[in-house]
Amino acid sequence: MALDQLLSIFKPRDRVFFFHFEASAANVLKMSEDLIAIMNTEPGSQRTALLERLEIEERANDDLTHTIFTDLARNFITPIDREDIHSLATSLDDVADFILAAAKNLELFGIDKPDETCRELARLVNEGARVVQMAVQNLRNMHKSGAHNEFVVQINSMENQADEVFDRAIQRLFATEKDPIQLIRMRDTYAVLELATDKCEDVSNVMESIMLKYA
Repeated sequence: MALDQLLSIFKPRDRVFFFHFEASAANVLKMSEDLIAIMNTEPGSQRTALLERLEIEERANDDLTHTIFTDLARNFITPIDREDIHSLATSLDDVADFILAAAKNLELFGIDKPDETCRELARLVNEGARVVQMAVQNLRNMHKSGAHNEFVVQINSMENQADEVFDRAIQRLFATEKDPIQLIRMRDTYAVLELATDKCEDVSNVMESIMLKYA
């Protein structure tokens, strides 16, 4: 057997991971859209239905993450480094987890009507999830594309905006809210929403590392 034929056996042909990543990113984007919707609801059947749908979507993301880990254990040759596959799957799942947590806080804390800060942070989570999806779709062409720099800039800009929104809201909350229970409720709700934007940035950081490695 010629050397090039022998080496071809060990080329990373299994592209199934890209399909899984794309499915996970699309699911996270859908969850972020539902997060926006739920931040525009009050207690009732619509909010209940949105929460139930978010829980189903989050479980679907858990299943995708488990599938990625299972395939990782089964495949000796992978298209990118094994630790990168693990990191990307985990970071995408973290975004899904925090989106669900942010939505559930409305019920857990008895927040009847989310305020403008909640809605703006949810919008920024959605913006981050949209950029993450584009970046993940670009992963297949990481050898050819230099677009990763643009994705990183967009995510960093989004996360900086989220930090500013969060900081202003906390300052205003402590200056004006006299009810300590309500202060805690809103502070923690803002914090989880802001953490969801941080998790989008974590995905971007993993993607940047992968694309720089293989560009």
